[in-house]
Amino acid sequence: MSDNKKYSMLVSNTLLFAISNFSSKLVSLFIQPYLTYALESPDVMGVIKLMQSVTNLLIPVVSLGVSYAVIRFGLDKTKDKSSVFMNGLATILAGFALMVLFWPLVRMIPNAASYLVLLYMCVLASCLRTLCTQFIRARMCNRLVAIDGVLTTLTLLGFYFLFLSVLNMGATGYLLALFCSDMCSAVFVFLAGGCRHYFNLRKFSASLWKEMLRYCVPMIPASISFWIINASDQFYVQAMCGGYEGRSSEAWVGLLSTGYYLPQIITFVGQFFYEAWQLSAVTVEEDREAFFSKVFRVYASVLFCCAAGIIWLCQPMMHLFRADYYDAWQFVPFLVLASMCTCLNNFLNSVYVVYKKSSGSLFTMLAGALLNLVLNYLFILWMGPVGATSASFLSLLLVFLLRAYSTRGLLYIDFHPKWMIVNLGLILVEIWVLFYVENWVAPVTILTMVVCGLNFREVYSMAQKLLGMVSGRLRRKKS
Repeated sequence: MSDNKKYSMLVSNTLLFAISNFSSKLVSLFIQPYLTYALESPDVMGVIKLMQSVTNLLIPVVSLGVSYAVIRFGLDKTKDKSSVFMNGLATILAGFALMVLFWPLVRMIPNAASYLVLLYMCVLASCLRTLCTQFIRARMCNRLVAIDGVLTTLTLLGFYFLFLSVLNMGATGYLLALFCSDMCSAVFVFLAGGCRHYFNLRKFSASLWKEMLRYCVPMIPASISFWIINASDQFYVQAMCGGYEGRSSEAWVGLLSTGYYLPQIITFVGQFFYEAWQLSAVTVEEDREAFFSKVFRVYASVLFCCAAGIIWLCQPMMHLFRADYYDAWQFVPFLVLASMCTCLNNFLNSVYVVYKKSSGSLFTMLAGALLNLVLNYLFILWMGPVGATSASFLSLLLVFLLRAYSTRGLLYIDFHPKWMIVNLGLILVEIWVLFYVENWVAPVTILTMVVCGLNFREVYSMAQKLLGMVSGRLRRKKS
């Protein structure tokens, strides 16, 4: 495959996911502000986010991380796709049956007992939806994946309105909306994506199942470690911050979860890119080192610019929320850096995916999780609830450093370390000014412009390619 074709394929797929998912992501950006008005208080927001975190913890345990194997083995031309799909479905159903047996143990999770049936429903629906979407992605049905993303977001918004605004069901309505939206998506993809044609009980393959489990089982502790870094903050804050500055622990959890609103923008950028990138990473075999190095530099440049810009806007943007949520801005800066590190970590995880070395993902995430458990406690004692965000950033930064080192044994990537240190240093100075300088607007604006100027060449080159792809598609449609 020629260089132009490799980069064109990556840009084309990225553009497809970005354009097709734009409306769904735009709608989802309005959901969080809407929730602050639909729910009674930050306390209720805290409860529902804790429940969602419990669900996210159970999903990789129940599914045994099989969605990772479905897309990796589904992309393998030597594997029977019906067997891949049936093995994935069998794994999820077996895992869910085991979770039912552990009902009394699951009840012991904090806050879970009151919502246990709904939690089980959400876990099953999410696992089935992920199985179907990963399977059609492995079959390169990228447009259908994008359409499903739009429809899922719209149905979720509709169910939120029904259960929260019309029926006033509170936390129960929030979880019920998640379940209904995921189930609608699973049924839609199963039918529209032709998954029913691959549903054949006789296609279950024990030998392939063992191979898939060897690949995906290490992903379970890796996923749990990722959960620890990203979601355990809420449980630490709930346990340690009751009464801090006159707020309940649930209120602080509600503010912390609201602080994730702006970092979603970086998450969206990473999601658009990674959906396309994992296809290119596996299928492109020639000159991988140069390909990975060049793409990493451009990708990291975009993330640095986004991070600097979002931190610059974090205080003004909080006026979109109800007044008692404004203080959530203080959680945003380090959550932005944590989201940026997550995107970079996913990029490096693609190296493990290419070479089927999932143990690398496990050990690096485990190290980050252990550091997070320690730093959460120490930083919350030192800085209060906002300390949890610093702990997340440093833990994910450790994961990046470990992956940058360990992947060199598989594939050499030029990370341009001096350039990355300068960018990160400028953003950290920007955060310090935002927190400790009263008249912060001018210096933070200047720092943001410096970061964008430092990365202008890479971002501009990517923008040119994207615009070229768009104009090319428009010309082809006219002709």
